[in-house]
Amino acid sequence: QVQLQESGPGLVKPSQTLSLTCAVSGASITASYFYWTWIRQPPGKELEWVASISYGGNTYYRPSLTGRASISRDTSKNQFTLQLTGVTPEDTAVYYCTRVDAVDPTPSFWGQGTQVTVSS
Repeated sequence: QVQLQESGPGLVKPSQTLSLTCAVSGASITASYFYWTWIRQPPGKELEWVASISYGGNTYYRPSLTGRASISRDTSKNQFTLQLTGVTPEDTAVYYCTRVDAVDPTPSFWGQGTQVTVSS
């Protein structure tokens, strides 16, 4: 069974950098053909895709976050990380790490989610 577990700070001050890590068990993050993906849900809004990193290490970003978001991986630890610089209150959301199959855009596995609040 694939399991994903997010970790990171629950509170971040405006203009600081948010860093979230997803530890994966039950599957290798280098296994074909999966995309390891961050999704977030701001309060009162729909889920929105943030960034993905492929089994081969290719990265993809929500266009509105290009330049602020960075996704990376540590294959030795089987985990992937999201960094978001210059956060604002609009980045407040529940952040989920997920696994997406190449042939189906709906995530097949989800972490439990972690609340991130941007506030001074």
